[in-house]
Amino acid sequence: MKYLYYILFLFGHLAFSQDAIKTELLNKSSFDADSIIGIDNFKTVFYTQNNTLIKAKENIFLKYSNVQLGSITSANSFNPLKINIFYKAFNTVILLDNRLAEIYRIDFSQIDTYKNVSHVSTGSDNTIWIFNQDLMQLELYDYKNNTVRAKTLPITTKVIDIASNYNSCWLLTNDYIYHYNYFGSLVSKIKNTGYTSIKESDENLLLKKNNALFYIPKKTEVIKPIDIKNLLINQFLVTNEILYIYTDGLLYQYQLKLK
Repeated sequence: MKYLYYILFLFGHLAFSQDAIKTELLNKSSFDADSIIGIDNFKTVFYTQNNTLIKAKENIFLKYSNVQLGSITSANSFNPLKINIFYKAFNTVILLDNRLAEIYRIDFSQIDTYKNVSHVSTGSDNTIWIFNQDLMQLELYDYKNNTVRAKTLPITTKVIDIASNYNSCWLLTNDYIYHYNYFGSLVSKIKNTGYTSIKESDENLLLKKNNALFYIPKKTEVIKPIDIKNLLINQFLVTNEILYIYTDGLLYQYQLKLK
């Protein structure tokens, strides 16, 4: 029995290793930020520092700050023409253009139908995905018309994180990873076995559990570990198969070897 257990353990370990996505370190550089929001194909970096959103490209820096709304809860640069910043303490979302000029302000405490929002992410056209904490529903909110284009059935567990693109939204909850389309219909759900953060890139998902990263290829439920050794992972994101990890003032850039 002891030998059988050892063989099964070894087989499982080998299968896990063979399925792991290999990486190649491309670059490591010093970087000073509180939080890195996004990095686009042109190496433009969006990050926060001292409660200010900064857009940096080479030696050009654009900044947005709004101290009246308190601390930045989250920001999303998926659409660089409509960057959203969420200030949870004031239940408010600010939309910025590519020059970080304010183009729209949504105060969910002042609209006709009050919404207690806990999470925000990018949607298509004039929409954003919001999680309505009172109704426990994910909503695709049209901020120009003050209407809800789509909403999901209530979620019965705590929402940890959110990710989206123009067509889909993913909710990471204590129990499941939910995938919804822009009609609010449930596409799939995967059991959450300890993941605490989620990112999206071209419909592919990246998840963090403890100090490890995992990859789910689009249109599958296959979870593959990413081979990153001896590195503390504070923040991570992916742009076109380039994995960025930010920790201890250093920004690491890895090539994901997906093929």
